Amino acid sequence: MFLFIAALLVGALFWYMSNRERALSAPWTPTADARIFSQLPLQPPVESSFLSSGEYELPLRTKGRDVVDKNGRRFKLSAVNWYGASDELFIPGGLDVQHRDRIALTIRQLGFNSVRLPYADEMVISNPHILPHLLAANKDLVGLPALKIFEAVVKSLTDAGLAVIINNHITHATWCCGADPCDAGWANDHLGPICRIRQTEDDWIDHWRQIMAPFVDNPLVIGADLRNEVRGLWGTMSWDRWATAAERAGNALLEMNSDWLMIVGGTESGNDLSGALQRPVKLDVDHRVVYSAHVYAWSGWGSLGGRYAQRSYPSFVKSMRQNWAYLIEGNLAPVWVGEFGAPHKPSTGDANYWNNLMRYLKSIDADFAYWALNPRKPKENEKESYCLVEDDWITPVLDYRMKDMTDLMRGG
Repeated sequence: MFLFIAALLVGALFWYMSNRERALSAPWTPTADARIFSQLPLQPPVESSFLSSGEYELPLRTKGRDVVDKNGRRFKLSAVNWYGASDELFIPGGLDVQHRDRIALTIRQLGFNSVRLPYADEMVISNPHILPHLLAANKDLVGLPALKIFEAVVKSLTDAGLAVIINNHITHATWCCGADPCDAGWANDHLGPICRIRQTEDDWIDHWRQIMAPFVDNPLVIGADLRNEVRGLWGTMSWDRWATAAERAGNALLEMNSDWLMIVGGTESGNDLSGALQRPVKLDVDHRVVYSAHVYAWSGWGSLGGRYAQRSYPSFVKSMRQNWAYLIEGNLAPVWVGEFGAPHKPSTGDANYWNNLMRYLKSIDADFAYWALNPRKPKENEKESYCLVEDDWITPVLDYRMKDMTDLMRGG
């Protein structure tokens, strides 16, 4: 009898979970507001939101929950990720399709005032020359190594008036982030010969010095996002270990330029900053620490509340407050939501996550960086379902995501 009852319970649980997953996977129908938005021209950007507008006096610093200029005026980070230099081709995407200046203009026309630009340590170590066909729309860059191309892209962004935050994304140049322990943190020398690209913590800091050296005198390169989604092996990275390493790297970079902001992401793939309350990151230069959180539909797995795709709004908000938003709501430190995103054609679960996230980010007027601009992934030229532009790198994808981000940018 006991075994029969246990089998019934297991079967009922399996039935419930299967039905729930089917419901979460069902296609979502855009709202009337989103459909109307998609049929109208994109609003012009708010010129006063750009550091180049003359509205701000540099340098930037932190004050409570905000990033502010020299006079205390808030600069809200309304950013987009432009990836590629962290992947197998070693350069930001789209340089075969459009000139880098045109892509920078596209970002500005979408309304974003800043860009998170990832790189891989392998790019710094090998600094390969890039195949000419990958630079078909940027022929002046043909023959240059990857670091020089990265530098040229940054210049195009800042020439367009966009603020840039450089991001150390991954050790190996590849799509992030899988189960490879060699990329689970900033250093992997403790793993011995199993890692194709090996680096110590000192190597990691030296790579940071190399990547940032060309930008010391560029005022619109405003900071360094020290490492993407540290997690350790199966989520074993301690906050104290990561905070200590971040302090070492941050102080080394502040010796180069004391005006830079140092962005420190959470553990558990970027979502958990709960340790910063008792053990904040402290640098030799005050008011330079900005924390960063990443929030996706699949975040929250392994917890009692489950993935964010399936959570109610109160459950979602509770998790945000526990993980990172207490820093904002308590006016303790800025938190930049440096990665989040959803597909162009979302499921019901995707839409639930997105609507909860947008509702909350709007309520706290959050700093953010959407993942990602790119219409294609580098390695196999696979379509990027999270993209904000079409394959021409010019035409915006005017859907529910761009509608909500326009509201976020404008404080709506």
